[in-house]
Amino acid sequence: MINYISSPFRWFFKLESATGLVLLIGAVVALILSNSNLSGYYFDVLKTHILIGTQNFGLDLSILHWINDVLMCVFFFVVTLEIKREFIHGELSRPKQASLPIIAAIGGMAVPAIIYVIINFETGNTLRGWAIPSATDIAFSIGVLSLLGKRVPISLKIFLMALAIIDDLGAIIIIAFFYSTDLQYMYLILMIGSFLALLIINKFGVKKFAPYLLIGLFLWYFTHESGIHSTISGVVLALTIPHRIHKKDFSLLLKLEHILSPYVAFGIMPLFALANAGVSLEGISTNTLMAPVPLGILCGLFFGKQIGVFLFSYLSIKLKFAEMPSNSNWIKLYGVGILTGIGFTMSLFVGNLAFMENTQHMVGVKIGVLCGSLLSAFVGYFLLLITTNKK
Repeated sequence: MINYISSPFRWFFKLESATGLVLLIGAVVALILSNSNLSGYYFDVLKTHILIGTQNFGLDLSILHWINDVLMCVFFFVVTLEIKREFIHGELSRPKQASLPIIAAIGGMAVPAIIYVIINFETGNTLRGWAIPSATDIAFSIGVLSLLGKRVPISLKIFLMALAIIDDLGAIIIIAFFYSTDLQYMYLILMIGSFLALLIINKFGVKKFAPYLLIGLFLWYFTHESGIHSTISGVVLALTIPHRIHKKDFSLLLKLEHILSPYVAFGIMPLFALANAGVSLEGISTNTLMAPVPLGILCGLFFGKQIGVFLFSYLSIKLKFAEMPSNSNWIKLYGVGILTGIGFTMSLFVGNLAFMENTQHMVGVKIGVLCGSLLSAFVGYFLLLITTNKK
């Protein structure tokens, strides 16, 4: 596809910041549409159902769910491929390097949840929202970081991606255990069986993508029907894609990463932003922000995330459990920690599940997530901008 694009556009696609710019444009357009006279049309389009197959044997999802459950599965697949490559031969190939995003993610989930609980402790019925500020929106956080281009070392970008994936896996586990009311155990067993089948063909050295794709489609369906968020199937599938041991060997992982990355960066991610950044601000005021739910979410995302990620990273590096990412320093690490407070769509998703039966809290959830995410994005971006040199 890209071979047929004119030179100026080809140059644009090669810019490291291009992904972030496209994502930002999609988010801004979504916010404008959702708060304009076109808001009704915008939300109606997202709710429009598209059937692939037949009524008896097919998939009938809204456009929003096609993007969030299907296309974002491809996004998680590609990002996990990159993380897997880094774990095998790259920045995360040593135990001390690999342990940093894991430890940081634990801090980034625990501290925001504690802050939310402290603020909402006396209200009781709002405690169900404790997991809302624990999530990181991987697409938006990476998009904001990519706006900085080469100012930020690749090691920190990989650190953020790994941390965000672990964060989102943690959020999915939280959803499965605390917010899923009707888990389908038969589909869970079939999901595990599909994963085992993928491990078997990997063990037998299969290097063609077709068998992985076929089983992966079943894996996605079983995950979707089990009640667990279907994007986890993209992560699971990517973990089983074979990578080369020696440089001369063929790598299916590298081939897929190379083919899919442009489509994810300039197709799926802006679509995701356009579909999910449209938050209606109707009925929201500054007084709303001081209620326990939005205040707990805002403080959890902005203060809790940066404190948890940086504190746990600092302690793990000082205690020699982990290593500082290469070509980085404390201020850069702190700046990236602030960006993990961009909870946005993942936090909104958890919020919808937490207050499914108490929808009166959803206005507070929206303003808390929006303010906390925007504050984290702007502060993190400008801190990194003024403390790093353009290369």
